[in-house]
Amino acid sequence: MPRQVDHESRRRQIAEAVCRLADESGLEGVTLRDVAARAQVSMGAVQRCFGTKEEMLVFALTHIGERVAARVGARIAASPAQSARTALGHAATEVSLLQEEHRAEARVWLAFVAQAAVSPSLAEIVRTNYAGLQALFARLIAEATETADPERTARTLLALTDGLTTHVLIGHLTPAAALDVLDAHLNDLWGPAAA
Repeated sequence: MPRQVDHESRRRQIAEAVCRLADESGLEGVTLRDVAARAQVSMGAVQRCFGTKEEMLVFALTHIGERVAARVGARIAASPAQSARTALGHAATEVSLLQEEHRAEARVWLAFVAQAAVSPSLAEIVRTNYAGLQALFARLIAEATETADPERTARTLLALTDGLTTHVLIGHLTPAAALDVLDAHLNDLWGPAAA
């Protein structure tokens, strides 16, 4: 009897291989052959899961966005009694990918964002991810303060978190300095967080 392959599980396995390769050498280093080798599957398995390299990259980028969104959701759900301001701080910290354990993910995310500048299908995924995060930020901002324009404040915060990721990755800021910038921004908006 032929072995059954969980198609979605295989696609995620391949996406993880794409991410590991992109972390090591950028998206230029991602070839179907190398992805197959890294995922420990045949080239045929990769081609059965994804019709094109672009389709494979779109799935991998979506996979990263889902992981970040899941972490943000889990961080907020872990303490339902927290204030909206505290939840916003936790969400912004997760989105900025400043923690050491998320540094590889941050490098991969930025490689995809750079490629999205010339790839409409990747740009669509990035825009969708940003729109979801901006909506979450705007909701938390509206709950935390009386600001007249929570959407604009959310856009500013999202741009700040994105910029901090870049500054940490290139060594312009340490993670601690970036977190200090993020905290200072939130404090400027609402005053210090309650302990």
